Amino acid sequence: MLVRLARIAAIAVGFFFVFTLSQQATAARNFGQTTAGLSWPIGVLAFVFLLAAFGNERLNKLRGLSDDDLRTDFLWGLGVGGIAIVLERLQ
Repeated sequence: MLVRLARIAAIAVGFFFVFTLSQQATAARNFGQTTAGLSWPIGVLAFVFLLAAFGNERLNKLRGLSDDDLRTDFLWGLGVGGIAIVLERLQ
């Protein structure tokens, strides 16, 4: 369980870091301006990733499969990372 949480956290932090780095590169290239209005699409994608992760968890339980599924952890990580990006952009 701890390994799984570490994997999800690493994916979320990586997604947050790569997105922040991308926004800084865009700001440097466009005289300090980034693309406006990205919070909504990222929020929707994060919600979709979280729904997919939840659905995958349920399917794995119904099928009697192990909880240790890298695809589900990836979806959870992207969802949590997307939420972190939206919360950071709201400040």
